[in-house]
Order: sequence, then structure tokens, then C-alpha cells
Amino acid sequence: MEYGLFGLLVLIADLYAIYAVLTSGASGAGKIVWTLAILLLPVLGFIAWLVAGPRGSRAAV
Repeated sequence: MEYGLFGLLVLIADLYAIYAVLTSGASGAGKIVWTLAILLLPVLGFIAWLVAGPRGSRAAV
């Protein structure tokens, strides 16, 4: 049970990231690459997506 809460938080974060990737305006190949990265490396993939992932329809300021 030590890692239960951490695992749940990682799962929720990864599901959010995958949803955001799939609904983003990125190319089809980009969506596949980001989704695979998040699925294969849950923690590192999520962190990489936060730093360099495709942005939604937010305007860059």
C-alpha cells in the first residue's frame, strides 16, 4: 500500500496527458509518439510531455 497513492496519481496524470495529446492539434505521428512515450515511461513520459509536449489551443504569449 506504500505506492498505492503515488500509483493512482501517476495514472490520473498519464490519463490526462494522453487525453490532452489526443485532442491537441499535433500531427498524427506526433500524437502516436507522445502517447507511446507516456504509456511506456509513465513518469518520465509525463514530465517530458509537461515540458515539451504539444500545446492545446492556448495562445502563446
